[in-house]
Amino acid sequence: MALVLRNFGFYLAFYLGSVVYVLGALLALPFSARHFRHFSEGWSAYHARCARVFLGIEVRIEGEMPSGAVLFACKHESFFEAINLPHLLNHPGVFAKAELLRIPLWGLVGARFGLIGVERDQGAKALRSMVAAARQISDAGRPLAIFPEGTRVAHGVNAPLQSGFAGLYRLIGLPVVPVATNSGVLYHRRLKRSGVIVIRFGAVIPVGLTRDAIEARVRAEINGLGG
Repeated sequence: MALVLRNFGFYLAFYLGSVVYVLGALLALPFSARHFRHFSEGWSAYHARCARVFLGIEVRIEGEMPSGAVLFACKHESFFEAINLPHLLNHPGVFAKAELLRIPLWGLVGARFGLIGVERDQGAKALRSMVAAARQISDAGRPLAIFPEGTRVAHGVNAPLQSGFAGLYRLIGLPVVPVATNSGVLYHRRLKRSGVIVIRFGAVIPVGLTRDAIEARVRAEINGLGG
């Protein structure tokens, strides 16, 4: 019963608070880029606070997070890391499912913040659009983030990477930082449990590797907290 009540408190606080942050970002959008960013990243930080206060979830960071224009390749076990990215990284552009950008109001905030819609099976034109958007963000000195598995994967499952990841790595031309996490152990789709979520930054992988080499290194690193 206590677990259910903690989860109820988390969902209530987070979703009600999300309405406030999204509306704040929309109101700030025409007037102040600084305040827009404050509300956008504040939403991500608010989620982490709700997880800590109501669910008892703490976050431990391991490894060194580089600054500047790099491509973070992140393990995807739950929604936790997806929501946490704006709070964790320094104003990142994030590759995300295009459907998310079609969510009323939230999608507009996400697009202006730097979500890059991934249109699967849409061919070369969609790929060129993604690369152009990514380069615009990285040229401004901002990092990029991607979930190379393409979808959430259960903890302990070493899934293959989507074929498009290596192509983006080659076309964008940025070093890659693999990011492992074990969030799936605690942050379940419905009832979430208390404990420590570890986020581990791996060593920087340089540009210029072959498809097989970059996929092998990233896959090994992001699954370093599996099992």
